[in-house]
Amino acid sequence: MVFNVGIVGAGLIGNKRAEAIATIGEDKIIAVADIDKQKADALAGKYDCAAATEYIEVVSNKDIDIVIVATVNKFLAPITIAAMRQGKHVLCEKPLGRNTAEAESMLESAKQNSVILKTGFNHRHHPAIAKAKEVADSGEIGGIMFLRCRYGHGGRPGYEKEWRADKNLCGGGELLDQGVHVVDMFRWFAGDFDEAFGYTRTCFWDMDVEDNAFAMFTNKTGVVAMMHTSWTQWKNLFSFEVFGEDGYLIVDGLGGSYGTETLKIGKRKLQGGAPDEQMLEFPWKDVSWQLEWQEFTSSIKQNTQPIGSGWDGYQAEKMLDAVRQAAQTGKAAKI
Repeated sequence: MVFNVGIVGAGLIGNKRAEAIATIGEDKIIAVADIDKQKADALAGKYDCAAATEYIEVVSNKDIDIVIVATVNKFLAPITIAAMRQGKHVLCEKPLGRNTAEAESMLESAKQNSVILKTGFNHRHHPAIAKAKEVADSGEIGGIMFLRCRYGHGGRPGYEKEWRADKNLCGGGELLDQGVHVVDMFRWFAGDFDEAFGYTRTCFWDMDVEDNAFAMFTNKTGVVAMMHTSWTQWKNLFSFEVFGEDGYLIVDGLGGSYGTETLKIGKRKLQGGAPDEQMLEFPWKDVSWQLEWQEFTSSIKQNTQPIGSGWDGYQAEKMLDAVRQAAQTGKAAKI
């Protein structure tokens, strides 16, 4: 089965999605829309497809089976819902809207229109992260006790003037931007969390949203997860750690400017002393976009929920909303 695909949003992520589809070579991009005509024309030109400046031309196209929505956060929900009302399956880039309410409205629309909604959580498909999940699920490191994640970059000159600094357009700063990936991975490894506490700070950039977020989550089984996401990291960093009763998993890097993707598997010695460690490297080009697309289209064919579903996007939003509440009240918030 070949799917005809429409893309709304011809920026960086729209281009990454298009490249992944073209590289796999199984499905066909037939239309692209962006309010910036030059961007729409440029992306459409690469894949010999139609270009438009109005998203309605894509979502109402009867020949399109799947719509990728890769716009700024403010427009994710309305465009996704419009596409689903036309009977399209949708891959909505993270986050699933600006807040829990928008995510919930998208979930409801997917149900009403009997289509599949996926959240763009490509991090689940990074080879080191996927391998870490496989090892954790095997019981090799024992029951999970806690997780830690640091994720950040340093912005760029003029970052405070970009759409990510406009609260109306973005809905939130670094907590939502990279934090949404982190909380999704916490849930993927350890299940649902019940309580959150956190702080949000605007440390450096002159903007209305936070450039740093610090959060801690707990669940009924006693697992604790801690994160720090930052736009003042200066040198790009990704570090994700999972500690179990018998060992640990440490993922560093995401390729490119984040450094070579690696997974360290540590095994605790019963007699004490330095753990045994195995280091795996994944030095090739980032393949997460391709793997995510293949898994998504497979789920459509099988009529099953994809890895990183609309429900997962909604649950991630609930975790982040709880952090915002805790930051405002100074008290732990229920998720």
